[in-house]
Amino acid sequence: MSVQKKIGILGGTFDPIHIAHLILAENAYEQFQLETILIMPSYVPPHKLNKKVSPAQHRTKMVQLAIEDNKHLKLSTLELKRGGLTYTSDTLSELTENNPQNQYYFIIGEDSLFQIEEWHEPQIIMQKSVLLVAVREQQEIGDIDERIKELEQKYHAEIYLLKTPNMEISSSMLRKKVETGETIKYYVPKDVEKYIYQNHLYKEKE
Repeated sequence: MSVQKKIGILGGTFDPIHIAHLILAENAYEQFQLETILIMPSYVPPHKLNKKVSPAQHRTKMVQLAIEDNKHLKLSTLELKRGGLTYTSDTLSELTENNPQNQYYFIIGEDSLFQIEEWHEPQIIMQKSVLLVAVREQQEIGDIDERIKELEQKYHAEIYLLKTPNMEISSSMLRKKVETGETIKYYVPKDVEKYIYQNHLYKEKE
């Protein structure tokens, strides 16, 4: 019988990927002794249907550039290849069917913990993955603990807290900075910064 592999998943539009994403992935890798973390750009997230999202090839290339020097972070184009609306339940169903030897750890933010029952087929997400909930290191977690207990009882879910530093960085903030000519130096890896400027990304108003 093959040894079970612990594989993390960090999904998002990554428009652009930035250092808070990378620090989150690295913390998950270290805290839960994961073998690999799949950095998985989404095709069309349901909650961004009416928003402008950069073409998949740009978002994919930025992820590649951001993680190329980290052997335990790997780009996954699973959702991009599937196309259409991106549902986490479909992704986890496909992954677990094709790789039954793996245990998947799906990384979410605390806001998603409270919204997850509104997602497509939440029972499948919690059946086919362990949830890692990113919380800030100094944060009060009373409400989060209550929510975790509720979901564990209702869905037999396995949910853990992922301690992360407090970093107020968002992709939308970085797009705005580029649009207005402000620096994004150190917010994104150097090669990602270079790629954004070379390809004139985020120069049009959203």
